[in-house]
Amino acid sequence: GRAKGQLLIVRGRVIDPTGNPVADADIEIWQANSAGRYAHPDDTNPAPLDPNFEGFGAVKTGPDGRYQFKTVKPLHYPAAPGMIRPAHIHFDVRGKRDELISQMYFEGDPYNSKDQFLQSVPDPEALIVKLAPSPAQPDFLVAEFDIVFRG
Repeated sequence: GRAKGQLLIVRGRVIDPTGNPVADADIEIWQANSAGRYAHPDDTNPAPLDPNFEGFGAVKTGPDGRYQFKTVKPLHYPAAPGMIRPAHIHFDVRGKRDELISQMYFEGDPYNSKDQFLQSVPDPEALIVKLAPSPAQPDFLVAEFDIVFRG
């Protein structure tokens, strides 16, 4: 079956600080489902699991540094008493020399302004994506998320 929730294409490029593509970078993502629950035994959130949602994916960038995932839009979730994490997707990017762990957030999430991780980075807007309709796949929204990485 298909995972529940808003279908989402997350795509972009991995580039080095001078704008050149980083080919063959390994990208892994992991995220909560559309109800705000991770498919992980340590997640104590009472939100339902989705048997059709794995919660992670892995790809390698092409020669042009491009990558793409098809997933569902995650939901915010309780992280601690009185603390709600905004909807986000975790990224782990690995090249020949470096590794970058980061998160991608969604424009308009009411919890973005209170998220300790997002607010700790010098330019929080660089980690926030705006969703757009997909002309080629009408059931999907698209998030463009470029990653600057040394490789």
